[in-house]
Order: sequence, then C-alpha cells, then structure tokens
Amino acid sequence: MKKVGFAYDDIFLRHETPVWHPDQPERLAAITAELRRAGLWESLVHIPRRKATVEDILRVHAPDYLERIMSGKIGQLEDETWLSELSAEAAFYAAGAVLEAIDRIRLNEFQRAFCAVRPPGHHAEAAHAMGFCIFNNVAVAARYAQSIGMRKIFIIDFDVHHGNGTQHIFDEDDSVFYFSTHQELLYPNTGAESEHGIGPGRGFTYNVEMRTGSGDREYLAAYNDLLPPLMKRYFPDLVLVSAGYDIHTDDPMAAIRVTNEGIRAMVASILGSTYAPVVFVLEGGYQIKALADSVRVTIREMLR
Repeated sequence: MKKVGFAYDDIFLRHETPVWHPDQPERLAAITAELRRAGLWESLVHIPRRKATVEDILRVHAPDYLERIMSGKIGQLEDETWLSELSAEAAFYAAGAVLEAIDRIRLNEFQRAFCAVRPPGHHAEAAHAMGFCIFNNVAVAARYAQSIGMRKIFIIDFDVHHGNGTQHIFDEDDSVFYFSTHQELLYPNTGAESEHGIGPGRGFTYNVEMRTGSGDREYLAAYNDLLPPLMKRYFPDLVLVSAGYDIHTDDPMAAIRVTNEGIRAMVASILGSTYAPVVFVLEGGYQIKALADSVRVTIREMLR
C-alpha cells in the first residue's frame, strides 16, 4: 500500500456562502465522513494545517487584489464568489494546505497527496475572483514548488468547467504545462482546443473540449491516449491535479456522465503516467453523495 498524504482542516467549513450557493461546507463534511466509513481515514498520513503567507499568494495574485481580500469586507466579491467573516482565513489555509503537502513530499513522507480544501481555486485570475474561487490554490502551489527547486510543473484539470484562471496565469510560461478536459460551451466559456499558449508558452497548454453527454469512454480516451505521452515527453518534477468531481454523472452542474469506475480509471492513468509526485487539489463537485464517492474512489486508487 502506498503512503498518501491528506490535507483537511475545519477552517474550510468556516467559508460560508448563501444557502442557495452550490459550494457549501457540507461538501467537505461528506468527504471526511465517507473516508471514515470506508475505513480509509486511518490509512492516510494526515498533513498538519498551514497558512499560506502573503509572499506565497503574491507569487500569483496582484497586490491590490490581495489587499481587497484582506480588507475584512463581507459580502459579494463578484457574481458567484462570496466573502464571509472567515473566508479570507479559509482561503489562506486552503492554499497553504497544498504548500505543506509539497514540503512533506520533499521530506519523502509520501509521494501522493490529496488536499480536501475550499474555497476552490482554478477560476481565480491573478487580479480578480471568479466562479466560487478566491485564491488559485494550484497556481500558488506551482509557483511555490518552483521557488524551492521543482522546475517543471504539470497541471491536470478534470473539473467539468475550464480552469480559466490557471490557464491565463501560465499562458506565457513553458515551465508549467496545463492540460484540461471540460464540457464545451459551459461556464466560463474559455478553453477552446485552439488555445495552445502564448509566446514562450506556446505548446504548453492542451485543452480537450468534451461534448454534452460525454462519459467514461470519451474521458478515458483523453486520459489513456492523449495525456500519458504529453506527461512522459514533458517529464515534470511535480504533477498538480485540479480535481473537480462535477464530471460525475449524478452532478447537477453540467451534463457530463463519468461514473465512479471512470473516475478510478482516470486517476489510475494519471498516477501511472509519471514518476513525479502527484498532488490532487479539490475543485468542484456539488452532489454530496457523488462527491464523497468520487473522493473515496480517488483515495483508494492512490493507496494502491
């Protein structure tokens, strides 16, 4: 059995959203309860909580945006992103959880980790919030990893929505490869297959638009056929996965039909396509049972 790090803290429950909002604290409560029920909780290496520093965040986000987040303002940050009294604190700890996972990997405590965090991150742009996201957790982690000597980072994003923030942050950068599968013609209406990066970053962005109704067959074609040669050719020092489980067939946010077995096979392909350490970071997933099942399936495969 492989050692797998797991990052979670109750501070993530303190990011409060309106009652109608899809990103509710119950999402994480369901995940931790399911891992305990399935007997997996005790098999994980539990990662101590860590708060990202201002310096960590400023490697990715603009100073005036960070000041806005830290101002103490409560309420609507943008159309779908909200700040409650402890949202900023939760966001700092969400980013910090991924940084701590990376440091534990460097200490050789494990080579695989899962960060069950919120608020999510992949829609957050350098200078503004978007799509439930405050700080771009994966982007902050990529820049931190590079600051401690991990030169080449490969980011995989299987959330049903395109990670516009992550792609835009690294568009002109050949030291970070961004691979995304997402439903076509869906929020935020970015991530066309014709987008390959800009300038020195050209060739280091790879988008796969999935048609409405796509399921295991279509996703496994991407993850078994397209992804492995890209990862092997790039030969990263670290793999970061924006793990959005709104691809699940039972999730109400989109029209993708990936099953638990499909998710397991995708995770197996990701893990089997690299010798680099791999850190999964939670993004979407809004049907509570489907989300909990998906994370259980992911963790079980990571432990193999």
